[in-house]
Amino acid sequence: MIKSIRPYFVASMLLLALAGCSVGPAYRPPSVDAPSAFKEAFLSPEDAQRWKAAQPADAVARGKWWAIFADADLDALEERALAANQDLKAAAARVKQARALQRGTQAMQLPQVEAAFGPTRQRASNASQGLPADAPNSPTTLWRAQAGVSYEADLFGRVASTVDAADADAQQSEALLRSVQLALQADVAQGYFLVRRLDTEQALYRSTVELRQKALELVQRRYAEGDIGELDVARAKSELAAAQSESLGIARQRAVAEHALAILLGEPPSGFSLDARNLQRIAVGIPAGLPSSLLERRPDIAAAERAMAAANARIGAAHAAFFPRLNITGALGYESSQLGDLFQWSSRAFLLGPLVGAMMSLPIFDGGQRQAGLDRARAKYEEDVALYRQTVLNAFREVEDGLSSLRILGEQGQVQDAAVESAARAARLSQFQYREGSVSYLDVIDADRMVLQQRRAAVLLDGERARVAVDLVRAIGGGWDRAATL
Repeated sequence: MIKSIRPYFVASMLLLALAGCSVGPAYRPPSVDAPSAFKEAFLSPEDAQRWKAAQPADAVARGKWWAIFADADLDALEERALAANQDLKAAAARVKQARALQRGTQAMQLPQVEAAFGPTRQRASNASQGLPADAPNSPTTLWRAQAGVSYEADLFGRVASTVDAADADAQQSEALLRSVQLALQADVAQGYFLVRRLDTEQALYRSTVELRQKALELVQRRYAEGDIGELDVARAKSELAAAQSESLGIARQRAVAEHALAILLGEPPSGFSLDARNLQRIAVGIPAGLPSSLLERRPDIAAAERAMAAANARIGAAHAAFFPRLNITGALGYESSQLGDLFQWSSRAFLLGPLVGAMMSLPIFDGGQRQAGLDRARAKYEEDVALYRQTVLNAFREVEDGLSSLRILGEQGQVQDAAVESAARAARLSQFQYREGSVSYLDVIDADRMVLQQRRAAVLLDGERARVAVDLVRAIGGGWDRAATL
């Protein structure tokens, strides 16, 4: 008895040992050439390291990073967008799909159990039973009540590699969800600041229209008194109409921007409105931290890295196809020719081994199909490595762009403020000289146009500074510990 059991025991131990083998390559994230610091970041190493220690990792919530702008309206809009944006809900649904696929793949590691009950009607041939050709042979009915078990022994890691790939896919979907969330938050902030910039431009044109209306009244009064000709009146009317037209153009842009913001909030444009308010100049410092921190913070980089891990695991699954597969099946239950005798002790039956085909399958020739699958898996991994490194390079560029833009916009804003002040002084002098009759009305118009041009340029710079600040926050991966930035 012991001798008869020993071969099965040895075979079982051998199969268990093989089940621990994996032919897939070990996964190691590829190295990237990260600089030690950003060229445009003017932070001491101590400040940068302290900020890096306070930042969240990729899987940690970003927090309400938009609170640095200290705008209650923006805070409320961000909360509404996170609760109702449809793109964000679609991304969350994709995460659920990936997790369900992950659970389904993990189930491959467990035995599958089924239960069956029912009759079969069959008639075996006379030849198969060794009977004469003309011997009587009636069909029989066989009742069965059985539980079946099937299990694939993962000899060379095919199932394990498939599970690892599904796990990485699920993690990639979660990282993409965080990327969509961060992009939504940034889009809402930029959309909000665009509306506020247009509000400021609208207020500027509104005051310009009022000033030009008063100027037209002055010119008409002087024309009535015979001090000037009709040409000055026509010029004043033209300048007033031009300002009114541009004001209407700003109103159209503002309506379109408000509609786009409503879509981000998951609301119909017809039911959304935002009260007008001027844009406040953004004056917050945004530290970029260390370049290496982007590898931890950026959700798109995390998603690209998880795509590499999934592709690497699929190389293992494709490689395992070259090796034997062991499928163990079994059935245990009752069978009887009479339904009433089905559950008698004498009706018990079992089957250990494949119900159909062979238990152990060994591929020999398939015309290169498995090799093509392995080559494809390796090529997909190489593609994902290249995409990962490109994503990292783009992240470095976006941060450098944001830092340099904020620095230059700050300097440009100071110069533009001086230009606005000089243009305003020139306009006041031209109006005074016109009343005195020492200059023509054309000089007044030129000075007035220059004031409007310089003030609008200043507003555009404030709007661009707000947009770039949000872009930089997005580029560095979201929020941070605010105490480290004060």
